[in-house]
Amino acid sequence: MEPIALLIAASLNAGTVLAIAALGLLINEKAGIVNLGAEGMMLCSALAGFAAVVHTGSGLAGFVAGMAAGSILAAVFGVLVIWLNTNQYATGLALSLFGGGLSAFAGARYVKASLPEQPSFAIPVLSDIPFLGSAFFRHHPMVYVCIFLVLGLIWFLYRTRAGLVLRSVGESPESAHALGYPVRRIRLLAVVAGGALCGLSGAYVSTVYTPLWVEGMIAGKGWIALALTTFATWRPARVLLGAYLFGGVTMLQFHLQAIGVNVASQFLTMMPYLATIVVLVLISRNPTWIRVNMPSSIGKPFYPGS
Repeated sequence: MEPIALLIAASLNAGTVLAIAALGLLINEKAGIVNLGAEGMMLCSALAGFAAVVHTGSGLAGFVAGMAAGSILAAVFGVLVIWLNTNQYATGLALSLFGGGLSAFAGARYVKASLPEQPSFAIPVLSDIPFLGSAFFRHHPMVYVCIFLVLGLIWFLYRTRAGLVLRSVGESPESAHALGYPVRRIRLLAVVAGGALCGLSGAYVSTVYTPLWVEGMIAGKGWIALALTTFATWRPARVLLGAYLFGGVTMLQFHLQAIGVNVASQFLTMMPYLATIVVLVLISRNPTWIRVNMPSSIGKPFYPGS
């Protein structure tokens, strides 16, 4: 049973990366903004977080630096698409390309750097339970923070006035504007908050998940997180479940190789992306279901004067 426990633990760890980023993108899309720049933001945040830990030795500083980097890039994106009315999709792609190039250039000096030794984490008593301890109670605190983030976002979106206003901006910005709500500022705040979560995810990758820095280390996780929002039909709880599913598919390749399953490594490597495509194809077979759950004004610009 121990290999199964290790697979579950690895799936939760890998799913945390996807879940945090996808929650940030979900906040963006609930406000009506599509940000295709998650990959670039996560790369820059991964570098910022890694550099902060190298220079300070503090994991917390790494998370703060990653969130700051993600927020700054998201704010630039937000100003371009919300105030200057640039195309959301083209601007997001440009941000993704820019982030990849900037992180590769600025991160060259950190390729051979190493982080301080990380402490081991375990919940007392619970971590000693056979099977369950190894699977669920020996994770980095960020794994549990992610679960609380999901619960907090559910409460915010569906139990608070501010969450109702955010959703109304994504459904009908014209109506929200007519009621006196500052639609553009609300959208910008949503974009910055989403960027901060993408930044947190990127910093988690470089400081905890794979504690090193190499060019392009996000390796498509930003795109999978983007697909997760559609897979989850814009529901936070489904985002978490979907993230763990994709995390399990990602980790399965390594466990199959470890137990000697004779499958081409190239096929195992493509499994997460193949799973993403299959899930999106299956969901697309029911466009009505997507249309019912999708924010009505997602991807559409808003002109206050019109």
